Amino acid sequence: MSTETKSLNFLEHIIEEDLTNGLSKDKLRFRFPPEPNGYLHIGHTKAIGISFGLGEKYNAPVNLRFDDTNPAKEEQEYVDAIKEDVSWLGYKWAEERYSSDYFQELYDWAILLIKEGKAYVDSQSSEAMAEQKGTPTQPGVDGPYRNRTVEENLALFSKMKAGECNEGEHILRAKIDMQHVNMLMRDPIMYRVLKKDHHRTGSDWCIYPMYDWTHGESDYIEQISHSLCSLEFKPHRELYDWFKEQVYNFAKNKYPMLPKQREFARLNLSYTIMSKRKLLKLVEDGIVSGWDDPRMPTISGLRRRGYTPQSIRKFVETVGVAKRENIIDVSLLEFCIREDLNKKADRVMAVLNPVKLVITNYPEDKEEWLEAENNQEDDSAGFRKVPFSRELYIEKEDFKEEASSKFFRLKLGGEVRLKNAYIIKAESVVKDNNGEITEIRCTYSTDTEKRVKGTLHWVSIKHAIKAEVREYDRLFTDEAPDSHADKDFMEFINPNSLNVIEAFVEPSLVEAKIGEQFQFQRLGYFNVDKDSTAKKLVFNKTVGLRDSWAKVKPKTNNNNQQKQSQQNKRPAIDQIKSYGKKYDRMKDEQREKAKLEIQELAKNISYQDIEPLFGTAVKKAGTRIITMISLGVLLENGLEKNEAINEFISKALADKNELLVTEAKALA
Repeated sequence: MSTETKSLNFLEHIIEEDLTNGLSKDKLRFRFPPEPNGYLHIGHTKAIGISFGLGEKYNAPVNLRFDDTNPAKEEQEYVDAIKEDVSWLGYKWAEERYSSDYFQELYDWAILLIKEGKAYVDSQSSEAMAEQKGTPTQPGVDGPYRNRTVEENLALFSKMKAGECNEGEHILRAKIDMQHVNMLMRDPIMYRVLKKDHHRTGSDWCIYPMYDWTHGESDYIEQISHSLCSLEFKPHRELYDWFKEQVYNFAKNKYPMLPKQREFARLNLSYTIMSKRKLLKLVEDGIVSGWDDPRMPTISGLRRRGYTPQSIRKFVETVGVAKRENIIDVSLLEFCIREDLNKKADRVMAVLNPVKLVITNYPEDKEEWLEAENNQEDDSAGFRKVPFSRELYIEKEDFKEEASSKFFRLKLGGEVRLKNAYIIKAESVVKDNNGEITEIRCTYSTDTEKRVKGTLHWVSIKHAIKAEVREYDRLFTDEAPDSHADKDFMEFINPNSLNVIEAFVEPSLVEAKIGEQFQFQRLGYFNVDKDSTAKKLVFNKTVGLRDSWAKVKPKTNNNNQQKQSQQNKRPAIDQIKSYGKKYDRMKDEQREKAKLEIQELAKNISYQDIEPLFGTAVKKAGTRIITMISLGVLLENGLEKNEAINEFISKALADKNELLVTEAKALA
């Protein structure tokens, strides 16, 4: 028995109890059993993580088994994609199995069930059978063929197998109880005629076993100790047990252990659909470019978008194992990839919405190659050289002719620092006939020690590399697009889920390889798409540096709505402070939601609001953490670091509180 008993989830408790009651640890065996009728999606990562995670925890084998019982929908393409996805996530399976490996054994067992009077051939229409099956509140009734003789059933089943029957003409049903309270036990179908070639067995079979009959018996044949599946299979457990108990009488010497089915809550994600059928419709209708479109929740789509295996595994670990269904906010998944890429991705400069900036007192023929740090989170990342010249691109939104004191970027008469370069002052602008600014004219100062509040990224026009950037938004505008009884999920397609723009990037990216990941400073995380060529760079936006969807949502009842409304009238800094006392004691998911709310509120505060909090006592860790989070927003919006900020971050890095250190590292 395993000696680890702390912080166990309910599935681990079940396993520990079985070990205590005499199950030998070397008998533990798990499986991940996908149907090869589509690509795996983010919802599957939980099932993958649970089975393979238990395999790692108990040093037990985990099979990758394809439940391939429906040749009408299954393809080798899906098998190959599933294997690639599981491997990419970092898991290794003990054996690669297929339910089709067991077709003959399943058929032989079906014959034995017929001989025992526990299965029969039904020749009714599907409509007649459905009517006789009853409803959840009304029992079913026996059909006219339920009491066929064993000899009749064997003869008809043999004809079905020999290809002498048409599709829909006959089926084989288990003979259980048409009045059973569980409708799944009302003589379920075991075999149907399906004259289609199978991706592995070809034309060897023209009858195929149904999922409920195949799945449990495949577990039994493989001697799986714990058959773990999502909650929708809970009503199937009774049938699972009935089938395995019947075949146990036929094969107990060969297969001595009966598997145990247990269910967990599946992973539901906001603004996402998890139905393979509906995902296939998006592909077939051209809403997306394919199963690996970066807007798709498929593992291949997430991989192409720039998600890492580590971020997805961290997400699954954070969500945990539960018994009840719930919807996880997609922002948690986005948080996990930000956290991962913050440590790994080199920082580079790119301008996505350019406006020309001319430094009038910089020599026209001069250029410099300035040193820039690749990643302050990684000491081994080193430095690179970036070119600087008289004419640059900056982001249009980083300049205003006139702006308030809360605007830390460039404005007429104002000064900012150019990242890794000089301080500039905006002197004038040039406009076109429509009044649009086409050029910002500035002067620069060689005094780089001067204190200014804003820092901007930039790209030298002379050296800039053109690149296609694909900015992605959520594919659906509704949190639960397939939960509306009166509306089709397609009505919630976001028409602005993809924005393709021509951007300019620094020349260090000219040889970037497909799949490489970068932080475009102040913009977000991007990776090189597979559509890139030697002549054209294509980047996918993985995720922004902040959650642009974060909102402080009002409660549903009137009292809470009034309370929330009153709270929102308070100054943003006061609302932020209210999180200080409890932030470091929150659960992970609750804390992540609070962080998003703090970041949203911090958009409405000034440096003067937050600077007094730098002196917060060491024991008040929560307040120091929310201060660090808020400071991050101001820095992201162009606030220049000063001595007080650097000292606050430095002290936090030396603190014992891991949450505080993590937030400080992101700003160091």
